[in-house]
Formats: sequence, structure tokens, C-alpha cells
Amino acid sequence: MIKIICVGKLKEQYLKEACFEYIKRINKYTKLEIIELKDSNILEEKDQILKYLHKEYIIALDINGDILDSPTLAKKIDNILLTNSNITFIIGGSDGLHADIKKHSDFCLSFSKLTFPHQLFRVMLLEQLYRSFKINNNETYHK
Repeated sequence: MIKIICVGKLKEQYLKEACFEYIKRINKYTKLEIIELKDSNILEEKDQILKYLHKEYIIALDINGDILDSPTLAKKIDNILLTNSNITFIIGGSDGLHADIKKHSDFCLSFSKLTFPHQLFRVMLLEQLYRSFKINNNETYHK
């Protein structure tokens, strides 16, 4: 199972539709849960996030994390799922993730040194998850 914890809600309809499409596609491969938390200050966000963390493999999305290409991310997800049936991705708020969340994480992942809007980033993460499952199942997907 994949869980995505996001600070902030989707507001734009076109982004909601894009997320829905990728969720539908990913559900062919695994169960997916998205938890939306209220935008707040970084300390309150930390406390909210910690309530949802259990014994899963935790990947924090952070601009200073490791940058992987799509095949490497796919392999990492495949390897994690061999030993842990649950992966949680965490997308922080506008101030990023509290240091305690990063320390609590098993891996910090960055998509780029660029800053992305949180709503758009959720679509990007879902697309990369879908791409990872396509790669891991030797299925074609556009490049």
C-alpha cells in the first residue's frame, strides 16, 4: 500500500482531475491512500503528520533530498515493497518539513532543486508512482 500525506488541499479542479486519473491508474497495482492535512505552521504540521506515521517505510519529499531518475525510483520502490508492504510519502507545507519528520524518515527524496507549488507537486508524485509501477511491471509508458 502507498500512503501520501499532504499538507494542504487541492483547490484547482484540473489538478483534482489529474490526481484522480493517476489514482485510478495506480489502483491497478496497489492500494493508495491520500491524507490531506490542514495548512498550518511547521510545528503544528509536524504534530499532524506524526499522528499518521506507523511502521511503514517513510519517504520525505524534500528539496535537499536525493535526486533519482525514474528507473532508479522504480527499483527503489520495488525493493522497499519486497520487505515492507507499506510506503508513506510526505509532502510538507509551504515552509517544508520539520527536521523531526526528516529524521523520522527512512529516505529523503527530491524531484529537483526547483520549488514547485504543492498542488502541482502532488500530481507529479502520482505520475512518478504510476510510472514506477509501469516500469516494474515491464509495461510500456511514454518517455
